[in-house]
Amino acid sequence: MTRQAVSTVVLALVVVLVLWAMRAGWRARTRRSSALVPALPVAPADLGSTRLGPVDAVYVSTTRAGDWLDRVTAHDLGVRSRAQVTVLDAGVRITREGAADVFVPAASLRGASTAPGMAGKVVGGDGLVVLTWQADPADPRGLDTGLRPQHAADRGRLIESVTALTTGRAPAQEENS
Repeated sequence: MTRQAVSTVVLALVVVLVLWAMRAGWRARTRRSSALVPALPVAPADLGSTRLGPVDAVYVSTTRAGDWLDRVTAHDLGVRSRAQVTVLDAGVRITREGAADVFVPAASLRGASTAPGMAGKVVGGDGLVVLTWQADPADPRGLDTGLRPQHAADRGRLIESVTALTTGRAPAQEENS
């Protein structure tokens, strides 16, 4: 074998090994995060009125609350995808393309804020809307779900609607066209 062929084979083996290690790491993270989120909340049959939406956004990821790098990968929560976010009387519905939809019941919501980024996306400034919620009442820390609305004007509207939902106030119904 020539020196170039040996180098090519070694490089190919290194690439395969790195890909295998990345996949093993993702699977291990999924096993660990499955304890945090044993099952995703199921949307009730009656979602009530629409408070806002649907808002076009990018679902960035879900992390442990307060730790923007500790990605939760169970139930596709770590998969970045295009999404539509709708705030309803019953909670927040995130309809995602290519990944499981997420429903956050109103009773599980703890608040909404902005952030410059989280695992999977850093945009600077206050470009992301972060929903803080609890998937499991036994986990006092909770989760942060990052969303990047397509239109900057939707950030404030989304935060206002979620905040009103968590405090029991009902904002005027808004439809995003």
